[in-house]
Amino acid sequence: MGLTQNQKDQIHILLSKTIESKLNRYGRETTSMPFLARLIQDSEKIAAYSFMHSISTSLGMSIYERVSTIIASEHCDECFRNYGVGGIISKSQKSVINKIVNDLRNGKRKANIDLEIKEILKANANNGKFQKSGNIADFYMKKKGKEYYFEIKTVKPNIDIFEKSKTKLLEWVARRRDNINVYLAFPYNPYHPEPYTRFTVVGMMDHPNDFLIGKEFWDFIGGENTLKELLSIFDDVGKLFKDRLNKKFKEIAKEKIDSY
Repeated sequence: MGLTQNQKDQIHILLSKTIESKLNRYGRETTSMPFLARLIQDSEKIAAYSFMHSISTSLGMSIYERVSTIIASEHCDECFRNYGVGGIISKSQKSVINKIVNDLRNGKRKANIDLEIKEILKANANNGKFQKSGNIADFYMKKKGKEYYFEIKTVKPNIDIFEKSKTKLLEWVARRRDNINVYLAFPYNPYHPEPYTRFTVVGMMDHPNDFLIGKEFWDFIGGENTLKELLSIFDDVGKLFKDRLNKKFKEIAKEKIDSY
């Protein structure tokens, strides 16, 4: 399936505008890095580090949410980023969810999202209350009548983040009171080409049934070869801005970085 030319153009424009804005508006907040400056002994490298960190922060997870919406838009019935799940959660549902997550963390059960969903849907849903926290799905799409809810996270979270994400996914099921599809998604695998093996995920997620990594996620929402084509777009934009970025690094490097 892959990406259409229209989708490629939209993603290219999105990335270009993001970098263009950062180039025009960037002003280094940190003017002193006394320890790093003495270790690295290269002001341009420190400037590059500072600027790249700023770009990374600007992109954040939101860039992946926006790209996801562009990719899914031509392959599904509807899709949104920052989607309000809505619904209410009862004390009984909360109790079931807390027990599932605690048992997973303590190794008392194995992750099985289908079984977990069944247990939540069996719980008494009466007298529920709206819970603001955890109400937003980073990305949502509806395809062929089925609903998919995604939490998109940074690729090396600690065990607490995994626990919070797992709880949120299960709460979405309780909110919707339906057998919906819920996923934690990572935009890439930092251990590629090796499998994702971070210790914090062990026992908590039911991969790939509620946890998608890199290619699994992008190809899931856009079809085969989506990740390959997406990386090509990032590469094209990077080449387009390479000279301007290098010039920016040199400009930043001229500023005094160590007042100690």
